[in-house]
Amino acid sequence: MATSQSSLITLLFVSFGFVLPALPKLVSSIGINYGQVANNLPSPENVVPLVQSIGVKKVKLYDSDPRVLRAFANTGVEFIVGIRNECLDKMQDESNAVAWVKENVQCYLPATKITTITVGNEILTGNNADMMENLLPAMQNIHAALISLGLDKQVGVTTTHSLAVLQTSYPPSGGAFRPDLREYISPILSFHSKTGSPFLINAYPFFAYKANPKQVSLDFVLFQPNQGIVDSASNLHYDNMLHAQIDAVYAALARLGYGKLPVHISETGWPSKGDEDEAGATPDNARKYNGNLMKLLSQSQKKGTPMRPDLDLDVYVFALFNENLKPGPTSERNYGLFKPDGTPAYQLAASNGKESSAAGSGGGGGVAITPSPGDSSTSGFFNISSATGSLRCDRAIFFLGLLFLFLNLASH
Repeated sequence: MATSQSSLITLLFVSFGFVLPALPKLVSSIGINYGQVANNLPSPENVVPLVQSIGVKKVKLYDSDPRVLRAFANTGVEFIVGIRNECLDKMQDESNAVAWVKENVQCYLPATKITTITVGNEILTGNNADMMENLLPAMQNIHAALISLGLDKQVGVTTTHSLAVLQTSYPPSGGAFRPDLREYISPILSFHSKTGSPFLINAYPFFAYKANPKQVSLDFVLFQPNQGIVDSASNLHYDNMLHAQIDAVYAALARLGYGKLPVHISETGWPSKGDEDEAGATPDNARKYNGNLMKLLSQSQKKGTPMRPDLDLDVYVFALFNENLKPGPTSERNYGLFKPDGTPAYQLAASNGKESSAAGSGGGGGVAITPSPGDSSTSGFFNISSATGSLRCDRAIFFLGLLFLFLNLASH
């Protein structure tokens, strides 16, 4: 039976898992959130080449998964690890805090570069009074544990907040914290000031657009060309909502006497799919938001906000993968830059302005995805290898030899 050369080439690429189109490199200043609320994600060992293929140097976890921390040892990737909300009560005991740091941080250093511990996630807007009371003592005990172990100079302690901690966010210069939260926020800000740790905020312009798509400009939230707005009080011009949200946080901090605290963006992103009532949740808008954000941060000049132009932004995109077990609306399960098989969820503009397009209708990109023969788990787990430089020379030579052999056979 005659087989065409193109069919043989296709067979070779499928059989050996090669996918050649290169993925865009993310801006080096951008980090990525690596959530794992899913049952179909690749193993951490197989995520390493995917992360490396897009140039990510900073990863944020929501826990301290030992599989991930071991897999990324000696890669140079910096990690933020987290203490889950339900664990705050245990951290009220100083001995438990020391034990946690030893087990979840110290034992991985220095091979795995852990730089920060986040104690809880969006605690102050979760309406759990016990957790709100436990947050600061837990942060203090973890910091004290780091000091006792001689790690406080290399590992910082902070927590993440929802933008809902603000009562006022517009205009940006009028930013103010909710009065009912100030009794918790003020001592936390004092902790940041004393320890030199940043204030982390999860900022999502998508939510503002989703809540009022008729009034909020889509171009304004997607970093697209637009007339922008002028803050009448400060006379500062804003051409995107993320900058306005960040400056509202800076204004709120200044109102409490902490205007010099650095603000880092621990989460921001845009979903590629949503429910009928989730306006704007499309692959094209996700591509524009994350692609334009990366372009913004790749500019040669300072990358700060109108209120803080001399401070570079520190941003973590949400998220690495779509997570199929996350509760809530459809959008919650579709923030990933990648599908669980490692193919891009949508085209994404690279920092050089070019776009990486998926190969064929099934996706594609700069990684090769093949079932892992040594994995005894379900077929939802994959072996991911970079197609942008990590192939071993011997495998490449073997592949080329087979290619020429098959082409020669096909010509007869």
